[in-house]
Amino acid sequence: MREGARGSAHRWLLPAVLLAVIVTAAAGMLARDLYAAPDRPPPAPILPSESALPASAQPGPRDVRATQDATQHPLYETVRQLLQTYFDAINGKNYARWKTTVTDDRVKDMPEATWRAAYRSTQDGSIVVYRIETGPVNSARVLLRFVSKQDVADAPLELPVDCIRWNVIFPLAYTGGEWRLDAGPTAASPQHDRC
Repeated sequence: MREGARGSAHRWLLPAVLLAVIVTAAAGMLARDLYAAPDRPPPAPILPSESALPASAQPGPRDVRATQDATQHPLYETVRQLLQTYFDAINGKNYARWKTTVTDDRVKDMPEATWRAAYRSTQDGSIVVYRIETGPVNSARVLLRFVSKQDVADAPLELPVDCIRWNVIFPLAYTGGEWRLDAGPTAASPQHDRC
């Protein structure tokens, strides 16, 4: 009789466990929907390929765009605005504005005369943020791609061309109550190739 009672309990155990799993999963899905962040407007569309643009249209649009993955990050809008100001400053040759986007270490590494010489003929566009990753306290990294056009004389020595496609990781630091582009090894050695 004892064996029969044990068998009967085992028969009910599996359905009870399955029911608990289903109820838990349904509750989790409901909680996710209730506590999800409000919908954001869709990001600007990404260009299919900068290389599809004719040479005369390079470097492409000046507005910062992003992949779906990047737009889902909580820092996306802050990063987008920061990068927009950064690239607008370079395109507009506005050193004072550029300084508002970078850390003090970057400003020290690139005083105004050096900055003006480095970006003398540079125009950047086709800027796409691919990923944002938060790091240790007060730090993050942004993976992005952009195109620069410049006089060949102002191009990097290892790639003396007038149009370059850059793949970079910009380190970010939270300093003075705001996010800034920081100096670091990832920003110092970007991948780049001819457009």
